[in-house]
Amino acid sequence: MKLLDFLSPPTEAAQRAGPGNRIVLSSRVRLARNVAGFAFPGWAKKAERQRVCELLREAVVRQPQMRDGFIATLEGLSALDKQILVERHLISREHAAKGAGSALVLSRDERLCVMINEEDHLRMQALLPGCQLKEAWLAIDELDTGLEQELDYAFSHTLGYLTACPTNLGTGIRVSAMLHLPALVLDEQITQIIQAVNKLGLAVRGLYGEGTEALGNVFQVSNQMTLGESEIEIVERLAKVVAQIIEHEENARARLLENRPKMIYNHVGRAYGILANAHSVSSKEAINLLSLLRLGVDLGLLPDLRRTLVDELFMLSQPAHLQLRHSEKLSAEERDILRADMLREALREVRRPLSPPPAPPVDKPPAT
Repeated sequence: MKLLDFLSPPTEAAQRAGPGNRIVLSSRVRLARNVAGFAFPGWAKKAERQRVCELLREAVVRQPQMRDGFIATLEGLSALDKQILVERHLISREHAAKGAGSALVLSRDERLCVMINEEDHLRMQALLPGCQLKEAWLAIDELDTGLEQELDYAFSHTLGYLTACPTNLGTGIRVSAMLHLPALVLDEQITQIIQAVNKLGLAVRGLYGEGTEALGNVFQVSNQMTLGESEIEIVERLAKVVAQIIEHEENARARLLENRPKMIYNHVGRAYGILANAHSVSSKEAINLLSLLRLGVDLGLLPDLRRTLVDELFMLSQPAHLQLRHSEKLSAEERDILRADMLREALREVRRPLSPPPAPPVDKPPAT
């Protein structure tokens, strides 16, 4: 089966809802595991990687959660297929760069994905919409438990699960939430929030993880330590921090509406004006402006616009998804023009943002 025949269309994917998805776009829990007796993927020769890949692929597809899923080797996927998977956060950029001896298995509902021979033999993740960190942990723990009954994991009673990178030693768990925080950015509070989160031993990264910028005011918050705490303790600690960040973002939105409404209306109005009228829009600009439209929807300034449409446009504006709509290979300039055409058409029936009521006249003292 081809990847594009398996994946949900963007319209359907954008409609997946979860609790708190006004601010929390998604929750992810990822586990790193290796098989005893084999070199880590980065040290293994091609023949060993292929042998491990076949062993693990057979074990993964036997798990009930992965029944009727999508199975592919990385060398069997096109560059466009790989980039689509990256843009949907189903595989890492590092895994997309792999070839022979690497594979992926994706569950039918696209909530579970197993990367085989990325940095570790197994990188398995649960990705759920909205704020569902505990649910994501339970889902991936169930899959991990089933695999551990079939595979001899590399494990030390002193260090825990052995991983290619020492930062993953112990539980091998990475718990993360993807947060949309435009008000904290506009209110210039995001830097101190990031500093406070870092002091708690957590990391804040951009849209596509480590080494990427926070496009569209989207930030990933995740744990850094995997040794010395249990998995559930890590999940619960991150959940508490995420709840605090949500509160800060909600407070920033209320504060800006009360104290600096014109600034909010200006940002949302300019974003609408450009997206509804521009004839060339880059991927980066589109994502940043769509973030402001999403804020406008959340604040009730765009009653004609659904948040799910904004989320769909967010996905469709990315390079690989845009290329999918066109059979011929597009240059960056052609993508920018076609992206603008798509956005103008999508917003054609959307009225401009609501204007605030006029300020009451100020009484002036009588002239003397």
